[in-house]
Amino acid sequence: MQTAPKRIINAWTMYDWANSAYSLIIVSAIFPAYFVAIAPEKVNFIGRTFERSSLASYMISFSFLIIAIMSPILSSIADYKGNKKRFMQFFCYMGTAACIGLTFLTKDNISFGVICAMAGSIGFAGSIVFYNAYLPEIAAEEDQDRISAKGFSMGYIGSVLLMLLCLVAILSNDSLNLGWGAWPVRLSFLAVGLWWAGFAQIAFSRLPASIPSTQRPEHNIFVNGFYELKKVWKQLQLNPVTKRFLYSFFFYNMGVQTVMYLASYFASDELKMESSQLIITIMIIQLVGILGAFLFSRLSNRTNNIFALGIIIIIWIGICIFAYLVQTVIQFYVLAFCVGMVMGGVQSLSRSTYSKLLPATKDTASYFSFYDVCDRVGTVLGALAFGYVAESLGGMRNSVLALMIFFIIGGVLLLFVDMKRKTLVAI
Repeated sequence: MQTAPKRIINAWTMYDWANSAYSLIIVSAIFPAYFVAIAPEKVNFIGRTFERSSLASYMISFSFLIIAIMSPILSSIADYKGNKKRFMQFFCYMGTAACIGLTFLTKDNISFGVICAMAGSIGFAGSIVFYNAYLPEIAAEEDQDRISAKGFSMGYIGSVLLMLLCLVAILSNDSLNLGWGAWPVRLSFLAVGLWWAGFAQIAFSRLPASIPSTQRPEHNIFVNGFYELKKVWKQLQLNPVTKRFLYSFFFYNMGVQTVMYLASYFASDELKMESSQLIITIMIIQLVGILGAFLFSRLSNRTNNIFALGIIIIIWIGICIFAYLVQTVIQFYVLAFCVGMVMGGVQSLSRSTYSKLLPATKDTASYFSFYDVCDRVGTVLGALAFGYVAESLGGMRNSVLALMIFFIIGGVLLLFVDMKRKTLVAI
């Protein structure tokens, strides 16, 4: 196939521009700092008392469990009906509504905030299933690394831009004693919802309609997705290189996603970093991430995807060791620089590597549903492990060492992936 016209490629990357504001402001920076500031160390939720940071882990784990269960159903419907875009829109608007709901979060309604945060996570993760499934439909194999990296880079740029605007409002309130209280922070959540929904319209207006599958579902459409996963699993037996890559991805991505969602809570609880220091850290990760995504894309072009991913995993193992030992804010800034270099690269290359390993098929949503189930279930287990180790052994430093084990397993499994020997057989 040929790569789609530039207009469509740019529209696809604009969804990264739109939704990455959620990843930065809600997941990584302003919301975690605000949550730690207003929530007591012991939080009562659904009749149980949780450690504040462990509740964040469990909150993320639960929301990703929900999307892991839902995505096979939705992907099956999307493939057979050819309506990926509609499901992408539904989850986008669910996520944006949740961000707007966070505007009303105060110390008196922590449970409401937890529910909104979970809904936002489900909306974000759900829309990404269908967003990722567009990649093999609009990009030729030789262009997928570059276009995937461009999407992540657009996301970094867009999210940093909105973050700067939010910071101007927050810091102006503090430095000029405007007396607005927490409103500049809470209005940042509103801004994320409007930014995400607004810029997503560019993607929704230009992305082509998906092509419905020529095959009729063999089972009820609401359970057919799970049979589709089973069919994809059978196809993977004929594509052993793809299967080995997914094994590796499952483990190393478990560590990546847990770091992405819980790094801010680690900095707040273990290093007692102030909100301004935490935001500087996240900005370092975002800005360096733009460079990292392109550098590792270039490295993969000069070598191959597996070699580049192997280098990234080695760096991640070093990051876990460094995080366990880090004691000062300056050291954490250095750590943030290292995380930024590999965060965009690992996500971009993982997505494009899997896309290259798919057989020729119109049912891309089912294949990417399998990929996303691996992603989501890994996030569930990683966040659960992180929270459990922190609660059991007293502190998040031990949890960081537990994450290192996931990277080691993923790296070892990656050694058995040889893309030169790939066979792309579809049933």
